[in-house]
Amino acid sequence: MATLGDIGVSAAINILSAFIFLLAFAFLRLQPFNDRVYFPKWYLRNLRTDPTTSGTFVSKFVNLDFRSYIRFLNWMPEALKMPEPALIEHAGLDSAVYLRIYLLGLKIFVPIAFLAWSILVPVNWTNSTLEDATKFSNVTASNIDKLSISNIPTGSQRFWTHILMAYAFTFWTCYVLMKEYETVALMRLQFLASEKRRPDQFTVLVRNVPPDPDESTSELVEHFFLVNHPDHYLTHQVVYDANKLDKLVKKKKKLQNWLVYYQNKYSRKSSQRPFMKTGFLGLWGKKVDAIDHHVSEVEKLSKEIAVERERITNSPKSIMPAAFVSFKTRWGAAVCAQTQQSKNPTIWLTEWAPEPRDVYWPNLAIPYVSLTVRRLIVAVAFFFLTFFFMIPIAFVQSLATIEGIEKAAPFLKSVIEMSFIKSIIQGFLPGIALKLFLIFLPAILMIMSKFEGFNSLSSLERRSASRYYLFNFVNVFLGSIIAGSAFDQLNTFIHQSANEIPKTIGVAIPMRATFFITYIMVDGWAGIAGEILMVKPLIMYHLKNFFLVKTEKDREEAMDPGSLGFNTGEPRIQFYFLLGLVYATVTPIILPFIIIFFSLAYVVFRHQIINVYNQEYESAAAFWPDVHGRVISALVISQVLLMGLMSTKEAAQSTPFLIALPILTYWFNRFCKGRYEPAFVIYPLQEAMMKDTLERAKEPNLNLKGYLQNAYVHPVFKASEDEEDDEINGDKWETESVIVATKRQSRRNTPAPSKISGASSPPSLPETVQELPQP
Repeated sequence: MATLGDIGVSAAINILSAFIFLLAFAFLRLQPFNDRVYFPKWYLRNLRTDPTTSGTFVSKFVNLDFRSYIRFLNWMPEALKMPEPALIEHAGLDSAVYLRIYLLGLKIFVPIAFLAWSILVPVNWTNSTLEDATKFSNVTASNIDKLSISNIPTGSQRFWTHILMAYAFTFWTCYVLMKEYETVALMRLQFLASEKRRPDQFTVLVRNVPPDPDESTSELVEHFFLVNHPDHYLTHQVVYDANKLDKLVKKKKKLQNWLVYYQNKYSRKSSQRPFMKTGFLGLWGKKVDAIDHHVSEVEKLSKEIAVERERITNSPKSIMPAAFVSFKTRWGAAVCAQTQQSKNPTIWLTEWAPEPRDVYWPNLAIPYVSLTVRRLIVAVAFFFLTFFFMIPIAFVQSLATIEGIEKAAPFLKSVIEMSFIKSIIQGFLPGIALKLFLIFLPAILMIMSKFEGFNSLSSLERRSASRYYLFNFVNVFLGSIIAGSAFDQLNTFIHQSANEIPKTIGVAIPMRATFFITYIMVDGWAGIAGEILMVKPLIMYHLKNFFLVKTEKDREEAMDPGSLGFNTGEPRIQFYFLLGLVYATVTPIILPFIIIFFSLAYVVFRHQIINVYNQEYESAAAFWPDVHGRVISALVISQVLLMGLMSTKEAAQSTPFLIALPILTYWFNRFCKGRYEPAFVIYPLQEAMMKDTLERAKEPNLNLKGYLQNAYVHPVFKASEDEEDDEINGDKWETESVIVATKRQSRRNTPAPSKISGASSPPSLPETVQELPQP
């Protein structure tokens, strides 16, 4: 068990690591040849000039302005200068609200830490329970544990202090959550009202279009919406299964990069042609001219791509029973997206379309009927992943202890018993071992989410984040507490009566705070400082710049600004909320470490959002209900665990007073859900009408159909679609009479307008048509 000295050693190591990372970043960001790595967002917006394009030869690589090195930490105040409205304009609402999660942590835990250290720590410290217990060898404890609730004797009236503090912490957390929910909801509505025109404001995604023997999917979609939304339907784009074509295009791009690499290599040394082997990873196989080989492979792929594109365009089997349907007004889209379209609730399913850059195209080709089965399979797989993952985690953590190392490698006993080495092992190794072991988890969870069939990047990240949080709760939190308590107190369990074991567990649970303190310093201090250094993008940019870059466009593509990574960043933040709320009344010493994390992370990620990250999509803070819900769940968990702990302390008179806390918290969550969540789920028709009216007044001649025509064309078709002329004038569309015919023999008298079906109807099938009222 880590002692105060071990924590001090761990703090020194992590503070030194964080300082080295920040110092290295401050130096590297000043060098001209790294400018595109640490400021890519400004280059993508053409607001920054490359310093390597001018000046002397040396100044293109090294910053010769020595005064800038004196101000090497000025990036911190610079990151805090930009006001929030400007930040929203610069980076979007998602990024600005994501930063508010860190501010939420500071708003909650700074007052809680002040109260806990002013009241709870003195109450805990002025007892000798653990000191007496250690003398009689009942439990193992350190000086840190004397600051926790474990140092209060059983049956003491001092437990009333912890109960009152639990109420105070709960009320304060709920108040801050409510005010923040209100603020973010208002920010979202203001953002949507002031936002520029976007295709997703007018478009819904229609899934599970029923098959029809007489009409194609495109004809059926147009016919259905012209019948049921005659005044507002504008156009549609059916969804193609272009996954194979997409893979071919990506493969061609990869081969073109290798071709550029070998051409650049030959241009530097023209006396010798580059050769390669065609086998696996170029290790074996026939030796060929690398340039000629890649030229022929690219040409071959180009032909395959042309054939595949032609097949998709002409084959009805390539069209999925789904479509993006666009409307003339936001009001019309809102009505369609938020209502049931058919008496059969399993067909013609509508939802708001993601914005075009948020669409995850491969999953649109998944049949809707298979989504339920896929999600069941993933739920079962995640269950086994979560609970079976606990075994290797417990094993790795057991090895990352003095006892574990001595058992696995007895010959190292003399070395690890040295005071400094022992402090490193107990105060640093468990946290770093756990972090390394979880390094591949986000990728696994993202694969699961993709298999489930979510159709947008934002929904993929939100689902991965929720699973990551649940995994952390079960394995990292509960697993560490249960396994740690059992291992630390194993000798006591063996030699005491069965009715004493629950008391020992109650005493041991707060002692695991020392492990979480080491984890916070490794992940939340050194880890966050390492984030800003961007080692991987730095290396990859210079490799690409040296081997692949020939033009300015190539140099832009070599930049990897990345994005926030909601699926990994938000669960990490929520884990610190969980630790802070659970241990606030149990072991308050953990709170300053959490506050340092929130403070450092806020500054670092604000800098990254302003200068580096280029967000892949904009969901207008649609993730906030998830953030709120997970903080509420952490609050309830902390209350339940405190009740369980109190039950082992013979505090029978005071424990019942804790039962009201989860009930009040649940009621509060229901209130917030009803009061604020609709702003994140439903788009008010009043807001839609106001925005439509304002837009018509400002732009009466807007060709909306031309704007929306190709917005939701699959990216692999975009190049060819852009070459096609818009044959229909948007203004004419909105004023002409709408005549629609149907080829459906069983319903030939259905009044409906369709230019597609009307034009393609065979003369042998006479069709009754009816002129609909003017829009």
